[in-house]
Amino acid sequence: MTTHSDKPQLRQLLRQRRKALSQETRRLATKKINCLLYPFIRRQKRIAVYWAVGSELSLWPLIVTAQKRGAQVYLPYIEPKKRQLWFTLCPRLPRRHATVRYLSLHHQNTGKHKIPQFNGCKIRARYLHTLLIPLLGIDYQGNRLGQGGGYYDATLAKFRYRQPLVVGAGFSCQQVDTIKSEDHDINIPIFVSENGCQYLNCQQN
Repeated sequence: MTTHSDKPQLRQLLRQRRKALSQETRRLATKKINCLLYPFIRRQKRIAVYWAVGSELSLWPLIVTAQKRGAQVYLPYIEPKKRQLWFTLCPRLPRRHATVRYLSLHHQNTGKHKIPQFNGCKIRARYLHTLLIPLLGIDYQGNRLGQGGGYYDATLAKFRYRQPLVVGAGFSCQQVDTIKSEDHDINIPIFVSENGCQYLNCQQN
């Protein structure tokens, strides 16, 4: 079993793995993962997703399905110079991916990492029922490796005793044996990939 302690090096490795997925492999895996996430949709419940950038797993089918089923779908909102995330309602999305014109009609501005920031009332994570989190890597103990910004760690640490159900979503190639965790790192109890839904052996930091 390999323990990965050099996080910058591991991030580079996992980005390469994710980018190396063939178009067909990515398409099939994305479809399966989104289908496996459908049971987390609850009518009139608040579910937060993320806006995929780069080679991240797209949750577009999940968002469209959740909106059709009557769930309240939220996206993260990054306040300037702040790490604790807000969440704003996602506008109703078309079945196919949005055009630049569509986004320009709905989002307030383009935030850090070129992620759309949408208008609307902002809520904190403690008011969500389910939170789907993007990741670069995850191990079998639920230790997550993100982009390094610390946004989700800061957000969930603030409400450690009143949190939504946290679910990590990504491709199976992003899972490794062990990632060295730090005190501020959050654990992910559930990881969904094309290989299925895993309930992980989380350890409290």
